[in-house]
Amino acid sequence: MRVIAGSAKRLLLKTIEGMDTRPTTDRIKETLFNMLQPQIPGCLFLDLFSGSGAIGIEALSRGAKTAVFIENNPKAADCIRENLQRTHLEEGALVMNCDVIAGLKRLEGRNYRFGLIFMDPPYNMDLEKKVLEYLFTSPMVTEDTQIIIEASKETDFSWLKDAGYYMIKEKIYKTNKHIFAGKGE
Repeated sequence: MRVIAGSAKRLLLKTIEGMDTRPTTDRIKETLFNMLQPQIPGCLFLDLFSGSGAIGIEALSRGAKTAVFIENNPKAADCIRENLQRTHLEEGALVMNCDVIAGLKRLEGRNYRFGLIFMDPPYNMDLEKKVLEYLFTSPMVTEDTQIIIEASKETDFSWLKDAGYYMIKEKIYKTNKHIFAGKGE
């Protein structure tokens, strides 16, 4: 796994061993960032369920002003810190080793207004719904915030509208998909 583009282009990233994380493949990451590139320079990027940190690091490498990583697994949080050092991107990063909802609560009041939020929660546990319900009333999410959810191909998002979000687009891959959502109608 590597950084695809930007200041850390081609640098290899470390991942933790085992099945605790599911790194996004380079091909899917490249497709995702080709779609997001116009919004990245200068944005505040939130990477939830961060794993190795590859998504937030890619955003920093491509010009995001700040990336906040929230990861519950201590080994994965250490891996993110190591990858940030390896890519020399630690200055624009905040790594929080805690549960995602606890981390979001700790971020409240810091005047963050995220332009892009990416989440790749464990599949089929409805965690994306819990996070979106929390974020709906959060000042960290504005009408301009774009939320990207990586989920299994089978995950049903018919509840999005009832939760106060709309689907911008859906990109389906071989075994998973990205949902792009916004707050409002």
